[in-house]
Amino acid sequence: MDRQALANKIEHIYEIMRAEGLSILDYVEQLSWMLFLKVLSDREEERKLEAELRGEKYRPIIKNEYLFHNWPKRFDVDSLKKVKNSKEFYEFIANELWPYLSSLGGSDELNKIGEIFSSISLKIRDPHNLLEIFQNIEEISIDEEDSHIMSQLYEETLMLMGREGGAAGEYYTPRPIVRFMVKVVDPKIGETVFDPFCGSAGFLVEAYKHMYKKVKTAEDLRTLEKSFYGQELKPPAYLIANMNTLLHGVNAKLVKTDTFSEDIHNPSRLYDVILTNPPFGGKVTKANRDNLPVKTSKTELAALQYVMKKVKPGGRVGIVLPDGVLSNVTKPYVKVRKELLEKNNVFAIVSLPQGVFANISPKGGTGPKASLLFFERGKPTREIWYYELLPPNGKNYTRANPIKDEDLSDALNKFEAWRKYLETGDEEWKGKALSENSWVVSIDEIKERDYDLSARNPNRKQVIEYPAPEEIIASLEEKERRISELLAEIRSVLGEKP
Repeated sequence: MDRQALANKIEHIYEIMRAEGLSILDYVEQLSWMLFLKVLSDREEERKLEAELRGEKYRPIIKNEYLFHNWPKRFDVDSLKKVKNSKEFYEFIANELWPYLSSLGGSDELNKIGEIFSSISLKIRDPHNLLEIFQNIEEISIDEEDSHIMSQLYEETLMLMGREGGAAGEYYTPRPIVRFMVKVVDPKIGETVFDPFCGSAGFLVEAYKHMYKKVKTAEDLRTLEKSFYGQELKPPAYLIANMNTLLHGVNAKLVKTDTFSEDIHNPSRLYDVILTNPPFGGKVTKANRDNLPVKTSKTELAALQYVMKKVKPGGRVGIVLPDGVLSNVTKPYVKVRKELLEKNNVFAIVSLPQGVFANISPKGGTGPKASLLFFERGKPTREIWYYELLPPNGKNYTRANPIKDEDLSDALNKFEAWRKYLETGDEEWKGKALSENSWVVSIDEIKERDYDLSARNPNRKQVIEYPAPEEIIASLEEKERRISELLAEIRSVLGEKP
């Protein structure tokens, strides 16, 4: 099944859900558990075949009669297309399958399935609609070639969720950005990987793929199974994270919690690698502000403090941050950046252009202006490698022109040269890391800027550029937001209520 055919099939499913009065968030949730059951069934068939080839008896994870490919048998047909009694099918799903799945437990995998189906509900009310949806899902073939296409479509659906969530500052991270960050941080077998704001668990899935390529022994594989951890507050995203990791074979330990509820003055478990994109522009509850070394209501500044405390000495962090965190001149921001530089080696900052988040920006906007910040805990910063990412061919990133993996290839090549310089001290590698879009700034210069970490490309030619109207609007909105933040900070200092 080619991409377009698959897209048409899923769009038809969404039309049915739309007729049921469901929201985009509901689409993602309902499609997720349906696809999950389909893929779980397909994987059970593969595992059964592998066991037979080894001459072993295979026991399925869930009872045979509840596997997706066996559903038609209970209706004495060989395909769901031939099921005539939609009411009987609905009763099977709602009154038999669902209670069984929600009661599962006894192992990590079974516990996760049980938790998923006990925390959500069947939102399709019309029996005919439910049967028609599953008839369409039955026709989706997810073989090795189709799995990549399905993954793309699934991610695009998650982006729809991101557009709705974006209004509250929760932006889905484009996969090319995720893969780039994973390559820069380069998690290794034996290291723990943590995302404290995991959303759909994209960072954990991509980190797993990256590390799986390095597996050489059975012991490596067993170690990998214990390497991934995530936290998420919102139930829909937590549900999708569980399904996403299960479908990709990632044995992640996920917890539904408010990350900021942990007192990081005395943090609990520390991790080797942290990869995350925290919520932008949200509010830390008043009760949770005491958990932070530098009190703030801003989620992005709180998130930076959190990862600074939760990574092990020698561990590495890659975090997406709005540019305001790098340049805000108010005391809390400056204080956090000063500690960041004094106690951590900020080895790279990649400045993203406006529009990278346009694919998931709410209300058709260009999305936030953000940067990728990378650091290693335990030694002070001496110099920072910067890279300014520019869209190819002078075209702005938009929903119709999203960022691609190849757009980050030069940044990755230049960073690899910078990594070689950090490892060897060879000035020749440092020279290879520099270009029109990349440069190095010393800590002394950063201190002179009062710890401003924003990217200021010294190589850019000074030309007059006339921004598009939507960029002007976005810039004005961002300035208005910053003014509001400054006023709130001033009121706080004066003891006034916001």
